[in-house]
Amino acid sequence: MAPAAGLAGLAILLLLIALRMPIGLALGVVGIGGTWALLGWDTLVFALGSAPVEAMSNFTLSVLPLFIFMGILAVKAGFAESLYKAAYAFVGHRRGGLAIASIVACGGFGAVSGSSLATVAAMGKLAVPEMLRYGYSRPLAAGSVATAGTVAILIPPSLPMIIYALLTEVSIGKLFAAGILPGILAVLLYSLTTVVWMWARPQDGPAGERMAWIDRLRALGGVWGVVSIFLLVLGGIFGGLFSPTEGASVGAAGALLLGILSGRIGWRAFVDAVSETVVLTAAILFVVIGVSLFSFFVTGAHFPQFLSETVGNLDLSKYLVLAIVVLLLIVLGCFLDVIAIVFVTTPVLFPIMRDLGFHPVWYGIVTMMVVEFGAVTPPIGMNIFVLAKQLPQVSAAQAFKGIAPYLVADTLRLLLIVAFPVIVLWLPGVFFQ
Repeated sequence: MAPAAGLAGLAILLLLIALRMPIGLALGVVGIGGTWALLGWDTLVFALGSAPVEAMSNFTLSVLPLFIFMGILAVKAGFAESLYKAAYAFVGHRRGGLAIASIVACGGFGAVSGSSLATVAAMGKLAVPEMLRYGYSRPLAAGSVATAGTVAILIPPSLPMIIYALLTEVSIGKLFAAGILPGILAVLLYSLTTVVWMWARPQDGPAGERMAWIDRLRALGGVWGVVSIFLLVLGGIFGGLFSPTEGASVGAAGALLLGILSGRIGWRAFVDAVSETVVLTAAILFVVIGVSLFSFFVTGAHFPQFLSETVGNLDLSKYLVLAIVVLLLIVLGCFLDVIAIVFVTTPVLFPIMRDLGFHPVWYGIVTMMVVEFGAVTPPIGMNIFVLAKQLPQVSAAQAFKGIAPYLVADTLRLLLIVAFPVIVLWLPGVFFQ
């Protein structure tokens, strides 16, 4: 009876989400209703008084508003423009060079924004019009930016990684370290895909202007701020100089200082950044409360244990189970935001994958990669939606056409990480022995 109630609760949750109920509210409704129906009124009162308080008391949450603030300041400080100009200066004169510059810049900007949608929004306004001006095909211009934006949640700091760490009690530092090599691998494979595209269809990406070396060095000097923040934050965390929360504080202060010195962040922009941070943080914390109630219900229903035992009794290969989970996450990624997927699926799927012997850090990185597949695939594709809304000259159909070659690179990257887990686990082992 209890596991069946858990399954029914999960189905109702997905139905409420499909009906556009806010994620936090849907989780709370199912958690409250399920606990009351299954465990009774007294247990529900206990859950309402303890689960949200315990969840909100988690020190890991303190890092959220600081990294959110840092990412918003990075957008307002114009870091995306500096990164794009530097990448353009070195590869823009080659066929497909503007697309490669966009890919590299997306990776760099993701290192300070931590958000796929923010990266696509910032780089889309900057890079896509420039590529179209040089005669690039619309599928290549839109596809390269939309797909490269997904790297933002792999290269730390990353908000979805922080939420995954909160839900699974995995070290944030280890997750951050684990995402670096897969993120770099993504940038390399996307760039290689663009090179192959140019070999097959050179007319889609004409060469841009060649810049003098003095101009290249001047453009490169514009990224010192981004690089400094990235190295200071991650170097301090990995080197044990400060905690992730302290690192986030340093990063936010650095982004604010650079924005003020560059003249891009004044009082109005600062107030806007604080306001946006408060709104986004409050929305995430509301979901955290909903997750705490939902987790209380599914735990009381013994649903995760039931799923683990069922999978074990089926005697399936753990890689077949992984393939099923990957397909499920891709489908959910087509309709839901990354953070919502992590909140909804992790409490249910993580115990199964852990019991099958998958490393918690490795599974976390695979989750980050796979949910972003859905962000660029039909029917919705959140990254495509953001790009098409910003740029009326590029249709969603053209953007979806452009991401197809890059999805081949994504599939290859996933297979490499499954075949060679050391790609994910090597750096955490180096920094956190």
